[in-house]
Amino acid sequence: MLLPLLKFTGWLVAHTPEPLLDGLAGALGNAIYYGLPRRRRLILSNLHHAFPEQPAHWRRAIGRESCRRLIETGLLSLATPYLSADRYRRIISASPGLVAAFGEHHATPFPTLICSPHIAYWEAQTALGLVIPTPLPEFGTIFRPLDNPAANAFVTESRERYGLRLLSRREGFAEAMKILRRRAVVGVLFDQNAGMQGALTTLFGRVCATTELPGLLAEKFQARVYGIFALRRAFWRIEIGLERVTSDSTSAGVTIALNRWLEGLLARDDNLCASWLWAHDRWRNQDVPARRLRLEAKRDLLATEGVQRSLPLLPRRTRLWIRLPNWLGDVVMALPLLRALRASRPDAEITLVVRAQFAGLLRDLKIGDRVVVLPPRGWGYDRAFVRLRTEYPDTWLLFTNSFRGDLEAWLAGSRQRFGIRRAGHPRPLLTHSYAVPGDFDEAAHHQFELWENFLRHFGLAGAVDRTPFTLGDSATGSVASPAAPRPIGLIPGSENLPAKRWPVEHWRALIEALPAENFVIFGTPNDAPIAAAVAAGFPPSRVENAAGRTDLATFARRLQDCRLLVTNDTGGLHLANALGVPLVALFGPTNPLRTGPIFGAPAGQSAQVSILQPPGCPATGGGLLAQLPPSQVVNRVRERLAASTERV
Repeated sequence: MLLPLLKFTGWLVAHTPEPLLDGLAGALGNAIYYGLPRRRRLILSNLHHAFPEQPAHWRRAIGRESCRRLIETGLLSLATPYLSADRYRRIISASPGLVAAFGEHHATPFPTLICSPHIAYWEAQTALGLVIPTPLPEFGTIFRPLDNPAANAFVTESRERYGLRLLSRREGFAEAMKILRRRAVVGVLFDQNAGMQGALTTLFGRVCATTELPGLLAEKFQARVYGIFALRRAFWRIEIGLERVTSDSTSAGVTIALNRWLEGLLARDDNLCASWLWAHDRWRNQDVPARRLRLEAKRDLLATEGVQRSLPLLPRRTRLWIRLPNWLGDVVMALPLLRALRASRPDAEITLVVRAQFAGLLRDLKIGDRVVVLPPRGWGYDRAFVRLRTEYPDTWLLFTNSFRGDLEAWLAGSRQRFGIRRAGHPRPLLTHSYAVPGDFDEAAHHQFELWENFLRHFGLAGAVDRTPFTLGDSATGSVASPAAPRPIGLIPGSENLPAKRWPVEHWRALIEALPAENFVIFGTPNDAPIAAAVAAGFPPSRVENAAGRTDLATFARRLQDCRLLVTNDTGGLHLANALGVPLVALFGPTNPLRTGPIFGAPAGQSAQVSILQPPGCPATGGGLLAQLPPSQVVNRVRERLAASTERV
């Protein structure tokens, strides 16, 4: 049934006036562009990644015209078996470069590879024998046969009418090598997604998998390599162009050079750019969910390409957006994983979506490439995420567990949305999720471990570095004299749970027990009453009250200046730990096994963290922090001061 339908449709197209076909191609092209929103978004996303500097209206015009030319190409392919040689000569013509190259080959035969990209009217390349003045040399082109034998035989006969031979990918490679040994011509389609069998390269700076077949053949036979393309002049009026692709003679060199040639071809000519098949999945090999957070292929040519192009770093064109948690401690605990993501996907542009108060700190820590601040809650909140659709994020990782966070990613149009799914809590707006195993006891495992398992599930590779960060500048602002030792930091407040606060009188007892030390009290504006009560009566030169007087970035720098921090279980604990500040951490009702500090000691220093719990408190928390005596904390502080070295 397929073959009769194919023949009838082809005959009908060949005998339909071209103006009618022109109108039909425009209508069907618009139907694809406007009627298939997923396909349209893929087209516009590919164009935005390749040409981010171009205006949106240019990308829309190129994308719409690309759909139209896909239909034009399909109509010509259907009609080809029923077009006479004279009519075909009116449709196609040869460029000067094409004529010169085949004339040179006719005079002095040499092994030749002609490499074709997915540029519209590729069917016309089978009729080269009609338009070059010299006899067509032996020319075999490798193609993928159709699954239907009868239809495949019909198509093969049609394409071989003018001297070209089709070599099936299933058994034609040996014949292709024989042709090259005879110093003849072999054609190869080179810009398809080569999957896991391809080599990692870049196209428009974006990692993809590329076939090495042209490179392997070129290296083996020292063949000349050309790129061929059809330049549309009007509906069914095509000029076949041919250009020499220069490179070294290695397989890697040819593979990389073909991508560079295609980039240049599309970038220099809007007409050719509109003819490329922007709707195909050229870059999709590296976004398989199970491998999304690492680069993997049969062969990796990225380092070789970097050397050839003098690129010190891999271009960051894969758009990885990360929705960080809403609490400071959780944000800080995610930092080593963000660092691991940078190493595992060096091609990713990492965009962090965070609350406004975290933006400055993350920029100072140089985590990620961009920071997008969450909009204020209100009527415009959702619209702000819809506007992000024009930035075409590729993958959205959610460290949050709320429907609100999932909705944000969905509204932003991210094609992949990854998160953690717990039993009884479906997340329908995610495209893929990591299901927490039933035997994973979250009370006995650190939250960081769960997050790492989540990212490993989606392909994170390599070790996770828990070395503390260092901010570039300190921000000493204490009123203590320059000759005084660095202060001890205190955080007596807790933003979200009063039970996590050690009593005020205990903090004062700690200060009184260490008369030779200077202290600085930190906290949020909400902690100001507690901080004032702790500092009351002590000389400001010895006890500085900085609660509510610093933004987060300044707070981080002040923490970095401290010799030691004594703190409740709060966000500042984790921030100090991330900066390598020695800690005495006070845990009562909360579980240090799940939310304790995670960063190790800086290189060359001893362990930096002491966790204290009330007498009799289980390891998983649940005790009353008021029952932790000041004497126990004072003794631990003295031990830490004696053991710690002066931080530079």
